Amino acid sequence: MPTTETEEHKALRSAVSALGKRHGRTYDREQLWSEAAKLGYLGVNLPEEYGGGGGGISELSIVLEELGAAGCPLLMMVVSPAICGTVIARFGTEAQKQTWLPALADGTRTMAFGITEPDAGSNSHRITTTARKDGTDWLLTGRKVFISGVDLADATLIVGRTEDSRTGRLKPRLFIVPRDAPGFTRRQIDMELQATEKQFELTLDDVRLPADALVGDEDAGLLQLFAGLNPERIMTAAFAIGMGRYALARAIEYARDRTVWDAPIGAHQAIAHPLAQAHIDLELARLMMQKAAYLYDAGDDMGAGEAANMAKYAAGEACVRAVDQSVHTLGGNGLTREFGLASLITAARVARIAPVSREMILNYVSHQTLGLPKSY
Repeated sequence: MPTTETEEHKALRSAVSALGKRHGRTYDREQLWSEAAKLGYLGVNLPEEYGGGGGGISELSIVLEELGAAGCPLLMMVVSPAICGTVIARFGTEAQKQTWLPALADGTRTMAFGITEPDAGSNSHRITTTARKDGTDWLLTGRKVFISGVDLADATLIVGRTEDSRTGRLKPRLFIVPRDAPGFTRRQIDMELQATEKQFELTLDDVRLPADALVGDEDAGLLQLFAGLNPERIMTAAFAIGMGRYALARAIEYARDRTVWDAPIGAHQAIAHPLAQAHIDLELARLMMQKAAYLYDAGDDMGAGEAANMAKYAAGEACVRAVDQSVHTLGGNGLTREFGLASLITAARVARIAPVSREMILNYVSHQTLGLPKSY
């Protein structure tokens, strides 16, 4: 694994940073999405033969991090090109690739991802959304909750379960559900967190899907599911690191200029040291994110799974601390709309909670890495 970024990655980081700074904190999501697509950033991870950039999650995470550091993160990047695009590129039929990948890359179509359920939480093994065969069609029934951007998406990649004909056990399957499919309804969840991308509860009431709505082989099971979840964790880390960097930059600028006594407040160690610590934490989280992306792009799904979980955990913690310290550095100004940091107090916690809680990551590491017994 390289310990320093390539010149290509540095150039990408610089170009995306310039784009983000042009749009800034008051960005228009549609305009930024469209411009990022035209510049090739949205599909940088998708195969070239389908209109993408031929890169990987390493490149896509750079795009999201730099947009976040400029104050204009595009959350749907986590879902549309990273999760859905990756799954279709790896497991989709040729027809599915032709239909979706060029459109995901050029930004003309987007896709949401539905896995979380009211009674399953972070336990994907308790998913109750089921699909059963009816002739050559599938009938999909169930509920999903906290699904981002469904109103913006042309379709949602739904995780359901079907009965394995050999064992009788339920195995996870992924289905492409068009937004206008009969029986597929959504209800916006009233969130105190104000974000461009809204959260929805989905109801699937015998949604009839053609045979080709199934993504991948019926026997792929968990393999294709985790092919999407590892990029999700890596991209969530990028989202958190970018947010932390944005907040920290605002605090550093303020600490350099704000003078109460004879010197700027940034000259005092009580201000300077916590900001330095926040920077260190963000840099360490980025290193783990880069490791996870490298392993994933190299095809090491098992190694990437461990690193992606660690990266998401480290980035979430670093982001919360960076935002908290940045707001504290500004004092009362940190809570004003003028400086734009107060809203990040709530937003930063998302990286601790979603798409998997930090406690479940600690469970993963204690069981899978340390070999400790389970309590559940």
